[in-house]
Amino acid sequence: MLVRFWGTRGSLPVAPHADVALAKVARALVAAGGRRFADEAEAAKFARAELDFATYGAFGGATPCVEIEADEDAFAICDMGSGLRDFGLSATRRCAEGHPRVYHFFLSHLHWDHIMGFPFFRPAYETGARIVIHTGHADAEAALRRQQEAISFPVPFDELKAHIEFIVHRPEESFEAAGMEVSLVRQSHARGSFGYRFDRPGKAVVYSTDAEHKPEDMDLEEDVEAFFANADLVICDTMYSLGEAVSLKQDLGHSSNVVAVDLCHSAGARRLALFHHEPSYSDADIQRMHEETLRYEEAVRGERPRLEVLCAYDGLEVSL
Repeated sequence: MLVRFWGTRGSLPVAPHADVALAKVARALVAAGGRRFADEAEAAKFARAELDFATYGAFGGATPCVEIEADEDAFAICDMGSGLRDFGLSATRRCAEGHPRVYHFFLSHLHWDHIMGFPFFRPAYETGARIVIHTGHADAEAALRRQQEAISFPVPFDELKAHIEFIVHRPEESFEAAGMEVSLVRQSHARGSFGYRFDRPGKAVVYSTDAEHKPEDMDLEEDVEAFFANADLVICDTMYSLGEAVSLKQDLGHSSNVVAVDLCHSAGARRLALFHHEPSYSDADIQRMHEETLRYEEAVRGERPRLEVLCAYDGLEVSL
C-alpha cells in the first residue's frame, strides 16, 4: 500500500505571502554562510542536509485529500478537498498510461473544506470515467449538487460526463472497494463525521479526521482504539495543540496531537500522521508541533513499542 497526501490543511486552503517566501530565503542564505554552489542541484542537496523542513520546504495549503494506492484496477481517495485538483491531474496522466478510470471516494463528512475540490476534478468531466462515492451521510449527493448550482459554480452537476454513483454505508457493516476491505466508525463532529479503515492482508490504514477526542473522556474511546488497532498508519486529526483543544478550541470538533498519540499507543498502531493542520499555523508552527509530539511520544511510551510520528504535508508519500 502506498499513501499519497494531496491536501493536509483544515478548514480552508491557504497560500504563503511573499514575505513568508522571503523569510525562508533569508534564513537559507544566513545558514549557507557565504558558500557557493555549482548549480541548483547542489544547492538543493545542501538545503535538505543542513536546513530544517520549515525553511527549505512547506507543509502546503490544500485541504484534505489522501490517495491510498492498493489496487491497480481502481483509485482510492479519502475526501475531496482542494488537493483533489492536483490528484485529478496526476490520475489523468496515469490513466493515459493505461490505469483504469475508476475512482472510489470515501467521504468523512460534507463540510466544504472536504468537498470543495470536486468541481475541479478533471476526470469528472470525462466520458467513460466511473466515480463511486462512499459515504455515511445520506445527503452526500445533495451536498455535491448544491455546490455546483448556478449561484455558486458555472458548471452544474448534471453536466458532468463521468458515471457517478453514491453508496451510503452503515458503520457496523464492512464492504469491499478498490481491492480493500473498508469499514467505518462514527466520530464526534458537527453533523457527524466518519473515520475509515482500509485493510489488506497484513496491512491496515486508518483515515480519521474531523473528530474530537476529549482528554477527560479517554476512558470512553474503546471503540476508537479498536478501530485503530494494530494499524500500520493512522492519519489523525491533530488540528490543535493540547492547550488549545481544552480551552479556546473546545467543542469545535477537532483534536490534539497529544490525544492522537495516546489513542495510537493504546491501539498498538505503528505509525501516526499528524493531519488537518490549522490554517493560521505557519510552517514553523506546524514543525514545532511535530517536534513537541515526538518528545511527548518518547516521554509516555514506557514499555510500548515506539510509535513513529510523521507530520503530513502536501506531496508526502508513505509506503507500507
